[in-house]
Amino acid sequence: MLDTTTIRAIADELLEAGRTRTPVPLLTARYPDMTVEDSYAVQRLWRQRNEAAGRTLVGRKIGLTSRAMQAATGITEPDYGSIFDDMVLETGCSVEWERYTGPRVEVELAFVLKDDLTGPGCTLFDVLNATDYVVPALEILDSRIEMTGRTIVDTISDNAAMGAMVVGGRPVRPDAVDLRWVAALLYRNQVVEETGVAAGVLDHPAAGVHWLANKIAAHGDGLKVGDIILAGSFTRPVAVDRGDTIHADYGPLGAVTCHFH
Repeated sequence: MLDTTTIRAIADELLEAGRTRTPVPLLTARYPDMTVEDSYAVQRLWRQRNEAAGRTLVGRKIGLTSRAMQAATGITEPDYGSIFDDMVLETGCSVEWERYTGPRVEVELAFVLKDDLTGPGCTLFDVLNATDYVVPALEILDSRIEMTGRTIVDTISDNAAMGAMVVGGRPVRPDAVDLRWVAALLYRNQVVEETGVAAGVLDHPAAGVHWLANKIAAHGDGLKVGDIILAGSFTRPVAVDRGDTIHADYGPLGAVTCHFH
């Protein structure tokens, strides 16, 4: 376990890394005794300092929920991070590539809540009952810690690599479609790079949401009315370069697109 002074120093370091777009060296290499609880303590302090600077928390992201993502990262347990108001973009947007470090994109579903969700004991059925609608989304990953050799501790400290999200397509009520069978084709510059089905996320995309509600309950936290919850990617991340156009085709649920300039 790390002491409070060290946790504060790491949170400050990550704030500066986000400002300068310069990733810091691996935390696990410098703090080999750092635990998952330490990394969530860093993330909570990082979140609080962003809120104090005027950013508004509007939801959470869940990461590493699918076998595709776990295989791509070598990490075998989910994690979560914060979504701020300035991270939510609309389909068709033009994204400044230099705003992010090593940006990659993933295909996801976002849940928008009409009721609070709290654990422990939150179930899949509680999530579906508390969801107003589900909408297609892209996640843009960012890196404030160097990528090579990352562990779950590095990723959690890095706000679960959350950069931004792009929302689009057709919002649907959670009982309007079989969410397990929502599928997507992910194009980069008119070439299909990844395909996936939402059941790849813990067998049901809502499963990550109840995992999250139960996980944060241990810290006295909960999910609130109006929160946006990114439920986890069901494709591997696709790296993007300046000039790339990303298009995710969700079939009956429409499409999400963005361009990096």
